[in-house]
Amino acid sequence: MSSLSTFTTTHRVETPSGRISYAAAGAGPVALFVHGVVLNKHLWRHQLDGLSDIRRCIAVDLLAHGDTEITPNQNVSVTANATMLKEVLDALNIDQVDLVGNDSGGGIAQIFAALNPERVRTLTLTNCDTHDNWPPEAFKPFVDMVKAGGLRDTLEAMLADKAIFRSPGALGPAYEQPETVTDEDIETYLRPLVRSEQRTRDLQRFVMAFDNKHTRVIKPQLHQLQAPTLIVWGTDDVYFPVTWAHWLADTIPGAKPPVELEGARIFFPEERAGEFNRLLRDHLLTT
Repeated sequence: MSSLSTFTTTHRVETPSGRISYAAAGAGPVALFVHGVVLNKHLWRHQLDGLSDIRRCIAVDLLAHGDTEITPNQNVSVTANATMLKEVLDALNIDQVDLVGNDSGGGIAQIFAALNPERVRTLTLTNCDTHDNWPPEAFKPFVDMVKAGGLRDTLEAMLADKAIFRSPGALGPAYEQPETVTDEDIETYLRPLVRSEQRTRDLQRFVMAFDNKHTRVIKPQLHQLQAPTLIVWGTDDVYFPVTWAHWLADTIPGAKPPVELEGARIFFPEERAGEFNRLLRDHLLTT
């Protein structure tokens, strides 16, 4: 898997929530990409490469992730992250976006759209935290490990032996072909999380703030959301079963019937970038 392309530039923008790092490519209407827990803007490199001819593509690093810098007492909950997205758009003088989310970033995208519907031109949701399926059952051992104080040792172990990252007990189940995740990708995702004790503590606080009250409370607003919504779901995801794609389609008035990617897993924006980009391009150009 390639790193961010030579056409992509990285930036930082000052907001009340912190100095937010983001990657950008292209020009025109803005598409905003939101990653999930443990990853960062690198997740969306193939989308920035593949869609920058029709959109100004921006992929942010969430609070407690990537190269974003925050204070030790900054709220890092998913609702705080949705607030941060609004602050980024305000700072960059962007009125509306095509919003795209994956994993906990999809939950954050739902919260942002529910609270700021006028800022969302279109919405695209891939396998993600939804309503009361958060944290998902298969992710609870990771949450328990974090609560027990094992996060830094776990991250250091995965960095020292990349095979651990790809293993069934770690992030292997998130990929159809975990063996294709490069050492460089793993370094890009995990190294920022151990650069300092505070960065590791920030991620610990992010995970320990997981509470599905954040996504349950927005259901009434989702029922009112008219933004054209594309739902693309991998069917072989241990974290987010395809039933949640249909829940979203039934809940959001602007949603189309879900597109199911047979055999795909949660990080298919990396593994099936061509297929996903074609669906996303069609969604953006037809709406």
